[in-house]
Amino acid sequence: MNLLGDHTCCPWSFGASEPAPGGRQAAPAGSQPQKPGMVPPPPGEESQIILLPPGWQSYLSPQGRRYYVNTTTNETTWERPSSSSGIPASPGPHRSSLPPTVNGYHAAGTPAHPPETAHMSVRKSTGDSQNLGSSSPGKKQSKENTITINCVTFPHPDTMPEQQLLKPTEWSYCDYFWADKKDPQGNGTMAGFELLLQKQLKGKQMQKEMSEFIRERIKIEEEYAKNLAKLSQNSLAAQEEGSLGEAWAQVKKSLADEAEVHLKFSAKLHSEVEKPLMNFRENFKKDMKKCEHHITDLRKQLASRHAAVEKARKALTERQRDLEIKTQQLEIKLSNKTEEDIKKARRKSTQAGDDLMRCVDLYNQAQSKWFEEMVTTTLELERLEAERVEMIRQHLCQYTQLRHETDMFNQSTVEPVDQLLRKVDPAKDRELWVREHKTGNIRPVDMEI
Repeated sequence: MNLLGDHTCCPWSFGASEPAPGGRQAAPAGSQPQKPGMVPPPPGEESQIILLPPGWQSYLSPQGRRYYVNTTTNETTWERPSSSSGIPASPGPHRSSLPPTVNGYHAAGTPAHPPETAHMSVRKSTGDSQNLGSSSPGKKQSKENTITINCVTFPHPDTMPEQQLLKPTEWSYCDYFWADKKDPQGNGTMAGFELLLQKQLKGKQMQKEMSEFIRERIKIEEEYAKNLAKLSQNSLAAQEEGSLGEAWAQVKKSLADEAEVHLKFSAKLHSEVEKPLMNFRENFKKDMKKCEHHITDLRKQLASRHAAVEKARKALTERQRDLEIKTQQLEIKLSNKTEEDIKKARRKSTQAGDDLMRCVDLYNQAQSKWFEEMVTTTLELERLEAERVEMIRQHLCQYTQLRHETDMFNQSTVEPVDQLLRKVDPAKDRELWVREHKTGNIRPVDMEI
């Protein structure tokens, strides 16, 4: 059963790995490839045919905008490339300052997203010009569709699609403990898994205390049995005679029998209730600690990957800004080295985009691993808790059963006493006593003179 669904899919992509040298490019989804080296003219200019430099191809984005792909360097740009040095030319007075997308390399056989749709491309601004700004659309997309809390990425509440529970209708641990919770004893937060772990350890402690409670009950039973046995040997009223004497002797004997019943009850409580409760999962706490360390290590790795993503995102923003500055310098021709500087800035910008893509991929892998382990472990904790509760229930049922049996045995010890008490007959006792102790039945008479 696959409980993970499509969780491992990246919330946003940057493109695939760089193609093998010489790999040809195919049109991206939604784009319309043109014949290599030729570009159909814009509407109203059908009489003109624009030739592209070698290695360049033209595509239409899903929004209908034309962009250009260099199949040799894997660069993309909105600007029509010129025939010199592979530098895009400006097609008219309203030329764009857009350089190739910062993540403008392509998977083998597939060009990257067009600049309008690539998540790592520069942000769209007014008109056809592009604004590199201080944040990339990748981050903007993340802010719009996802939200990161304590280094864990969640769908944004405002745009979140309905999620199907992993175990609907069961109120399962694996569905309700993904977020962190504010620690009621401090200003920090407590991970959902830690909350589950505390419940498990608390359950183990409750089980231990139940065992101690039964042990105290056993001590009471043993002491009670000892005192009953001692009392049964007491000589008080031992000289009672007749049917009442027999009943009294049976009362004392029943105490000895009852003492034996309670000794047996205490022994069964120890072997059938107390000991199983005490020994159930002796290493449970140690196993829970191992489990906690494993999940904690995965969470720390996730935090480390998130820090790397933020660092790479910051580096990308700086590279974009640098590329924008150099592009502006090219427009006003402030430096003869600007074109070469732009090439270097493009390479660094593309590398920064690649680094960010790699960091995000590693982050998503770490989050996916943490997710999988969380599902597996929380389901195991859920099973262990159900097993613990059922075990305790069964042994407490055994306790009540033993208690009923003890009451029945105690009742059996007093039944002979009841029978003898019903047979007590004062007249008969008097007859028996008189027969045994009579001194004579001749009564005295008057003296004669």
